[in-house]
Amino acid sequence: MGDYSNMASYYDVIMTSGYYDYAKIVDSLVLQDSVEKVLEIGCGTGLILEELARRKSTLQISGIDLTAPMLAIAQERLKSFHNVSLSQQDVCNLNLPTAHDLAFSYGGVWYFVIDGDKEPFLVSHIPDHAANVQGLEKMAQHIAPHGTLLLGIQGPHHDYETVISNGMKYSQKIDPTDIGFTKHYFLSDGQKTLMAQTVKYRTYSFEEAKNMLATYGFTYVPEIRDNKLFLRFSKA
Repeated sequence: MGDYSNMASYYDVIMTSGYYDYAKIVDSLVLQDSVEKVLEIGCGTGLILEELARRKSTLQISGIDLTAPMLAIAQERLKSFHNVSLSQQDVCNLNLPTAHDLAFSYGGVWYFVIDGDKEPFLVSHIPDHAANVQGLEKMAQHIAPHGTLLLGIQGPHHDYETVISNGMKYSQKIDPTDIGFTKHYFLSDGQKTLMAQTVKYRTYSFEEAKNMLATYGFTYVPEIRDNKLFLRFSKA
């Protein structure tokens, strides 16, 4: 799974400079009254969980991430929320004490890309296929029967650069590979490069993704509503 240690110190300023809208992400979770336990897979520095915990103080919220420096920031950010539990874990070896009514990932381990009217495709931070299968199995074991899995939706990846809120320049470059793509992230201040991070991604067609998830009891549930940021899968 992708390790974001090099990006950790700059992650918040990049993400909150228009990269993601955290209020809309939490709006799109659409939590039913029956949901008591929620898991974020790949919680990063805790920006989504902070918004969720602020709104839903009665939820039991868990977050996992592989990257220790990101998780350290999340621990500090969320220390006042006593309903939030964080742990450093690889989803391929996920081991939590309880099952959850809802699990979600938005730009975390797995997410979908939709490009116009084209069919969605799954993007994974895990480049190895066998490890993806193991990770999906472990994740499924931590979602209760009749529970819900929400995987985020993003637009197509492309090369670009932009000036972020602190005046620094963020840029990214995409290189296609035979299993997906490699993404190079950069942050610079004038001529000085402050951060360089490279992550390899694997992709799956929508049919491949649905079939993989079906192996562990998940069925795709189409939804029609405005500002949808997740695809929903229901566990048997």
